Amino acid sequence: MKMDYTEKAVTDTAGGGDTTLPGKSPLILEIKGNSLDDGPGIRSVVFFKGCPLSCRWCHNPESKSPGPGISHDPAECIDCGACITSCPEGAISKKNRYFINREKCTLCYSCVETCPSGALSQVGTIMTVEEIAAAVGKDIPFYKTSEGGVTLSGGEPTMYMEFTAALARSLKALEIHLLLETCGLFVYEKYMDTLDPFIDMIYFDIKLFEPAEHKKHCGADNTLIHENFRKLYRNYQDGGTEILPRTPLIPGITDTEHNLTAIAEFLSSLGVTKSALLEYNPLWGAKCEKIGEENPLGSGKSRDAWMDRDHVARCRRIFLDRGIEV
Repeated sequence: MKMDYTEKAVTDTAGGGDTTLPGKSPLILEIKGNSLDDGPGIRSVVFFKGCPLSCRWCHNPESKSPGPGISHDPAECIDCGACITSCPEGAISKKNRYFINREKCTLCYSCVETCPSGALSQVGTIMTVEEIAAAVGKDIPFYKTSEGGVTLSGGEPTMYMEFTAALARSLKALEIHLLLETCGLFVYEKYMDTLDPFIDMIYFDIKLFEPAEHKKHCGADNTLIHENFRKLYRNYQDGGTEILPRTPLIPGITDTEHNLTAIAEFLSSLGVTKSALLEYNPLWGAKCEKIGEENPLGSGKSRDAWMDRDHVARCRRIFLDRGIEV
């Protein structure tokens, strides 16, 4: 049965308007347990679907659209043909470049139900606050022994401010440490009124400093993002929620000396003494093919390889020279 979900465009993103989807419950991509890479301690990560940005290098490209989707993993396919015969629209064929003709596909998920290997999967499911809380609540003993907790990620959790706040309130009632991973594009006042009271820590991405470059590579201006960071860091200095700025290192785009210097000087001017650099991971490209899309960065030696250690050290030095621990 096709999911009852209507995709709604984010309003006035580039102009700094409200970037939430009012009246909508988010689709959840996945809940990943036993994570050691998304905050302190052992954590469960709740991945929301939908983001107001469209970064060309997004490591979760399946999370960009708030609407439902379908994924095909060729590595898991056993070539049984069950999905081909079960599809009422005739949208599946080995002759299709990405196996599924997504213009014909109606997301009825008949193929997913008949696939014995799990090569086909639904991308995005509806979950209630209670269902999510129950799923992550099972690991409370691990959070307590490791000083871990739950990380809200995506996509972008702040697109669904009321829902995310309701979830956060429910998890705080269980005394779970909460960390928010955000691109920073949201209405500050709304965030402070609804979500911030329940958040213990924020990972805040600052990808590109120049507004034109940010719009070119991420689909939206970053003026509001910078302003939100200023306000949130000032709030942290006054005893508010802890915040850590992060910059992904993308070859030839964000890892340039010009961009990193501008970001480091921006952070230094605010009194920031600690930041994070996220090394490029080339494995994300395969995710694009699974959802029937071209890799926006294309292919090439620098885009398909792990980063050179000396280059990463040079990137770190730009921040260290300005008194910012990396």
